[in-house]
Amino acid sequence: MLTAFGRAFTTPDLRKKLLFTLAIMAVFRLGSHVPTPGISYELVHQCQKAAGPQGSLLGLANLFSGGALLQLSIFALGIMPYITASIIIQLLTVVIPRFEQLKKEGQSGQTKMTQYTRYLTIGLAVLQSSTLITTARNPWNLLGGSSATCPTIMNDQSVPTMLIMILTLTAGTGLIMWLGEQVTERGVGNGMSLLILTSIAASVPASVWAIHNQGWGKFILVVVMGLIIITAVVFVENAQRRIPVQYAKRMIGRRSYGGTSTYIPLKVNMANVIPLIFASSLLSLPVLLASFNRPDPGSGERPSAWVEWVTNNLSKGDHPFYMLLFTVLILFFTFFYVSITYQPDEVADNLKQAGSFIPGVRAGQATAQYLSYVLTRITVVGAIYLSILALIPLIALAMVGADQNFPFGGASIIILVGVGLETVKQIDSKLQQHHYEGFLR
Repeated sequence: MLTAFGRAFTTPDLRKKLLFTLAIMAVFRLGSHVPTPGISYELVHQCQKAAGPQGSLLGLANLFSGGALLQLSIFALGIMPYITASIIIQLLTVVIPRFEQLKKEGQSGQTKMTQYTRYLTIGLAVLQSSTLITTARNPWNLLGGSSATCPTIMNDQSVPTMLIMILTLTAGTGLIMWLGEQVTERGVGNGMSLLILTSIAASVPASVWAIHNQGWGKFILVVVMGLIIITAVVFVENAQRRIPVQYAKRMIGRRSYGGTSTYIPLKVNMANVIPLIFASSLLSLPVLLASFNRPDPGSGERPSAWVEWVTNNLSKGDHPFYMLLFTVLILFFTFFYVSITYQPDEVADNLKQAGSFIPGVRAGQATAQYLSYVLTRITVVGAIYLSILALIPLIALAMVGADQNFPFGGASIIILVGVGLETVKQIDSKLQQHHYEGFLR
């Protein structure tokens, strides 16, 4: 693999693409440390140190931003507005006939859908940046702690300054979106996915070293556990159920066409990381609302009953009720997302129009029922796999004593492995075009 990697840099065209991709990733990480106008970096770090590792309630969003969210840098929102907009547009495709028609129009329709996604991304960025800046006026709601340990992180709370901060965060999201599209067009791999990978990978060394500070025994145990988890994730992410498809023979003149065999690949984890994002976001909403209504811990005032219940049951990842609810939501959203994005009736119609069939299954409605049956069984395995993977950081928090940024589980490990595999495959295909031996043998 290292030899193939060296050959990739000796190929002029591929070397240019790789260097461009690395340069964009470096710019993205640099922007994650540039402070937003009006925010004091020193005060932010003081508040984070006083709050401790469990102070923040925005773990997933902060993970996807590479830690930029809780530092309130110009890239604080990260790629999350674009991810949310893409998911919303994808779900609306099933509901809005106009979107469904655009999806079937090919490249021109996809270009229009991409434009809608961009507009929605900017709208969500304005909304999220406004919420973030409003919350930052009382920083203990965002970073944890109390007004005594974290009185302020803003040098100026006037309206013009806050509008400039909102504009800066929104522009940062637009720049991230542009950087991702440039990587997709002129670099290697999917740009948005690689930026997410960059954010997550940047936090892995610090998370692992934080476990080392608790003792070498726990450190070795977590590293061994991480290697086992990565191996299992690679196996499952590449696992698929191949449904055989046979093309009927056709006689045109004196020649026979067709009769070839192929297959329909159905991945075990067809929903990818989307159910984890949905479940985490839904569980974070009541916690976020409770934080807005939580009195200053330094005042001695007792919070209301519902705020106290949410804080005790939903803000702690190692709480049994949180684990149970998180698992149920993941199972539900896995089935929901797969049912929305994969339509057996549409696949059956396409097979029928192409003159192909599944051996032993009648074309038409019987094929759709068979595909639905197989898809349901695969989704059960995929949903259980996602649930186990999502609970690994929570179990590690409860048993091993690792912090909430445990790097070998949940959405982070799926993204790291999945994006890494897809990028390596794309580099391998480009190497094979130049008659070189690729990464995958």
